[in-house]
Amino acid sequence: MCQKNCRGDCDCESQPMGGGQRGTKCDVRILLVGEPGVGKTSLILSLVGEEFPEDVPPRAEEITIPADVTPEKVPTHIVDFSNQEQSAEELSEEILKSNVICIVYSVVDDDTIDRITDYWLPLIRRVLGEEHSTPVVLVGNKVDLVEYSSLELILPIMNQNQEVETCVECSAKTLKNISELFYYAQKAVLHPTGPLYVPHERELTDKCKQALTRVFRICDFNNDGALNDFELDRFQQKCFNTPLEPQALQDLKALVSRQLPEGVREKEGDPKQGGLTLAGFLFLHKLFIQRGRHETTWTILRKFGYDDSLYLSREYLFPKIRVPAGTTTELTEKGHNFLKMLFEKHDLDKDEALCPNELEQLFSVCPVVPWGPELIYTVATNERRFLTKSGYLAMWTLTAALDVTKVMEYFAYLGFMSVTNAESQLDAVTVTRDKQLDLQLKQTMRNVFHCRIIGPQGAGKTSFLQGFLGRTAQETDEIPRAHLPRYTISSVPVYSQEKFLVLHEIDIFSMHDVLTPPELHCDVVCLLYDASNSKSFEYIARIYKKYFEKSRVPVLVVASKCDRSPVKQDYSVQPEEFCNLHKLPPPQMFTTTPATAGEPAKVSRDIYIRLATMAAYPNLKRLVHVLQSRPSWIGEYTNQMMELPPEVTAWMKVGLGAAAVTVMGLLLMRTLKNANTAN
Repeated sequence: MCQKNCRGDCDCESQPMGGGQRGTKCDVRILLVGEPGVGKTSLILSLVGEEFPEDVPPRAEEITIPADVTPEKVPTHIVDFSNQEQSAEELSEEILKSNVICIVYSVVDDDTIDRITDYWLPLIRRVLGEEHSTPVVLVGNKVDLVEYSSLELILPIMNQNQEVETCVECSAKTLKNISELFYYAQKAVLHPTGPLYVPHERELTDKCKQALTRVFRICDFNNDGALNDFELDRFQQKCFNTPLEPQALQDLKALVSRQLPEGVREKEGDPKQGGLTLAGFLFLHKLFIQRGRHETTWTILRKFGYDDSLYLSREYLFPKIRVPAGTTTELTEKGHNFLKMLFEKHDLDKDEALCPNELEQLFSVCPVVPWGPELIYTVATNERRFLTKSGYLAMWTLTAALDVTKVMEYFAYLGFMSVTNAESQLDAVTVTRDKQLDLQLKQTMRNVFHCRIIGPQGAGKTSFLQGFLGRTAQETDEIPRAHLPRYTISSVPVYSQEKFLVLHEIDIFSMHDVLTPPELHCDVVCLLYDASNSKSFEYIARIYKKYFEKSRVPVLVVASKCDRSPVKQDYSVQPEEFCNLHKLPPPQMFTTTPATAGEPAKVSRDIYIRLATMAAYPNLKRLVHVLQSRPSWIGEYTNQMMELPPEVTAWMKVGLGAAAVTVMGLLLMRTLKNANTAN
């Protein structure tokens, strides 16, 4: 069903809003009202017959003008009203159905002019509401009978009534301005002045200024506060599909400079790098509207997604995307490149980080910044807690993974389609292949992997999440509790390829806690317990046996707080034996390396790399761990070999190397065989 107040069948829903040069109406319905004898019917018949009718009926039948013969290429319906044949109820119905209302008056009868404000405008407001948006066109007929203009009487009416779009003087008898009358009526619907301009203030509306300011900032690619020749030419081609001639460009800047000196910024030695400031850009549009060229402003606004009420249309912000179960969403290379361009544009001091002011400027074209104060604890920052480029890209990657709709909304605000010439924000995101298919094919093209960090309260999950970002336990303790995120994300190397790992903290409050399906949907699980608390391991052991014992999701057990004295766990088996029984990698130790003289505290990334590798290669659960962990016997024999003579060491190295290759080959074959059997 059409959502644009159209009548009858149409294909509006298949047409993207905000992309064309005209409004979003499927057709235009023009209603002519006025006092008896002012010439409403004669105007319609003169337009259709191209001559003045000698015999005029009380009312003309509804006329439909095909799209191909109208200037705006929109079907137009012209409706006459007659007090003789129609009731007040029928008049109200026609007012409600119309897109524009022409109030016709006679230039030779001042009483018909008085009735505009005494009767017709109040009637329209009663039917449509005081704040209605249906434009009104005042039509002065019978100018062939006078040698003066009625505009002196009409201008105060136009200035005092915002719904009055324009006034046209014409003659049904001589056909003067008949075509123009209906063209302006069409134009009032498709390119209304009301949302753009306040006539009595001779100023742009606040919403229009806000919209044009967003357009300006998107097109200011070098972020210097002025549109230079290159930027203006790209803007022209984006909006009107034609380049801007050099002379026309200079004339335009000269026009603005004469009337508003601060509207143009000159650059010594390179006039092409000077340009139109925001003040000049807004002034130029005010000039367009004052000269009756408001369709130019509308063309620009619609190219940047605005609807007739100067809101970004829902279709523009939220293109339809289907994300089936088992799939995930990631940014494409085109999306990443757009984000990098934005970062470089707003990193004014070129320190590879965005300070709060720079971040605020980046999102100045959006209603609000999409992230709260937890941002700087979710991704990597520099020592001043400014957002680094890697942290910035990681945060967008996390947003795409968790809320792809928000990514598409903000990419629209930020001008993705305008900058990249993409059809929609769908070019910025991709839906990955079903994970089950990845498991069957034993390979994945994903770049983002999800890890659930599950454990009892107090086990150290928050420290583990912050450790992923290189923060020590002491630094984690200094984070305000209200700003602690449930997620962290960073890039990690997986066999020389950079992948993103998303850590999601899940608390276990009791032995009988239930995990939800979304919590179980992940690529790898980290079961974390406190090695210094004898009750801690039982929580994760029960969770493993309940949810993951028969699952194909890789699991890694991690013992935290290993800087304290470990204690025996109050469970039927100890963690090492539990992992061995369930064919899991041995428990991994996690702690922050304490600071020493001259060496700051630090966090090892080995566990995080292991988790990412297990997520990327789930079919090789144990092998991944073995390949990334040097067995202790290798270390012992290596140390012994260092004490032997060189000639003996050489032969032993060869033998040991051959043996290691054989063992690893057998282990690989066995693991692959088990994986195939499991599948």
